[in-house]
Amino acid sequence: MTRPPRRPPAARRGRDRRARLLPPPPGTTRIEGARPTTAVVGGGIAGLAAATALAERGVGVTLYESRPFLGGRAGGWPVDLNDGARATMSRGFHAFFRQYYNLRGLLRRTDPGLERLTPLPDYPLRHADGSNDSFRHVPRTPPWSALGFVALSPSFRLRDLRRMDPVAALPLLDVRVPRVYQRLDTVSAYDFLEAVRFPSSARHLAFEVFSRSFFADPRRLSAAEMALMFHIYFLGSSEGLLFDVPCAPFPAALWEPLAAYLRRHGADLRTATPVEHIAPTADGGYDVATTGDERRHDTVVLALDTAGLRTLIARSGRLGDAPWRERVARLRNAPPFLVTRLWLDRPVAPDRPGFLGTSGYGTLDNISVLERYEDEAARWAARTGGSVVELHAYAMSPRAPRDVEQKRLVGQLHRVYPETRTARVVDARHEWRADCPLFPVGGHAGRPTVRTPDPGVMMAGDLVRTDLPVALMERAATTGFLAANALLERWGVRGQTLWTVPDRGRGAVLRGLAGWGARTSR
Repeated sequence: MTRPPRRPPAARRGRDRRARLLPPPPGTTRIEGARPTTAVVGGGIAGLAAATALAERGVGVTLYESRPFLGGRAGGWPVDLNDGARATMSRGFHAFFRQYYNLRGLLRRTDPGLERLTPLPDYPLRHADGSNDSFRHVPRTPPWSALGFVALSPSFRLRDLRRMDPVAALPLLDVRVPRVYQRLDTVSAYDFLEAVRFPSSARHLAFEVFSRSFFADPRRLSAAEMALMFHIYFLGSSEGLLFDVPCAPFPAALWEPLAAYLRRHGADLRTATPVEHIAPTADGGYDVATTGDERRHDTVVLALDTAGLRTLIARSGRLGDAPWRERVARLRNAPPFLVTRLWLDRPVAPDRPGFLGTSGYGTLDNISVLERYEDEAARWAARTGGSVVELHAYAMSPRAPRDVEQKRLVGQLHRVYPETRTARVVDARHEWRADCPLFPVGGHAGRPTVRTPDPGVMMAGDLVRTDLPVALMERAATTGFLAANALLERWGVRGQTLWTVPDRGRGAVLRGLAGWGARTSR
């Protein structure tokens, strides 16, 4: 019988002692006098972070979200299964890494001890050649984290290490933002690894796992983004590469409690309400029009995904200036990805981990066994004797026939977990999406920043450029708070204190080697 996951004590969660503190501009604790209003357009992580910081300080917040649920790409929605059960579907697994200080700070508003997150004991990787890698026993403190990673992994063979070009790899020892973009943004992640002559057997484990996190092929991804991820997880932080996951579906664990918190602070949450266009008003405010009405707000935070932002700006001809609008129009999405969730009538083997990365199994990138950590899936598995299994395939071809790729993905599951071959599929859901931002070679300089040409309009999201060592969900949360802080500063109110991993290599020796390598390569 599958038991619901046990919640761990909250005391285990701390913060790297070398984490960087970023205090906001000084000011009062709350709005004094007339209450300004802000429209937050987009109810994903970035929009929720901005709305939270503003509402807490007395700003009148109206949050507009086109979908009927909050959380954006980490949201979820109800589905009725073929066996009559109700379940929560989502766009797939998300890892809440310990370095996500600002996202975790947002979640602490309703879960101070982060009791609704549960740790997974390992980040294992299965190779098609039969070898296995693990991050469980890798030291967390740099530089021993990177050295231990190499020493403990069967993917690193001595003859391969001898072929590497250590000088070409030296930029990884001292990653600084924005300097890393000046050095590596014109190079693809693939070409950088080729120059280093990084062992092909270890490439997926060490680096392509990061490029896949961006849903992008390494040939199209900026090497600067990959290097930044390496810094965040290996040489810039002692938090390691292990992570937590919500112990309930995203809405119940994360966003419904936060929605209630926002309403208690006076926020108006308008889900299923897409914004059609935004227009500046003569008095310095902004009219925000939906299909149902039009409301004036003093300020705006744009927290949309790439496609949504492009569409809204194209419809809002008076926002910003021509160069800014052109930069937004040039933003592109990463290739499509596929999430397949299967409700099986029998369990996977008891030793299967909650999460497994895969390499060499066609398009299959990872497998999750949800009942290992999520209470809703655990209840379904306990009642039926089955399993809830989720498969991810990143960076798919836009021209791929969906029905064929869905069958292939399930076929790869059967290779990795052979016991699933005889299982009957009670229900299956396939989610094809293409709404993640692409971070292409040479694209960093053209990305929009938090501040826009309109002093009352800010931007937030993982697509937004910021000179901080953050990425993915943490970039979304951080830019959401930065957008709120920029608006609060104009009203003389102190905003949200932020944290990041160190913004440079942690050791003087490593920094010195990186500097020597930079001078040598000139």
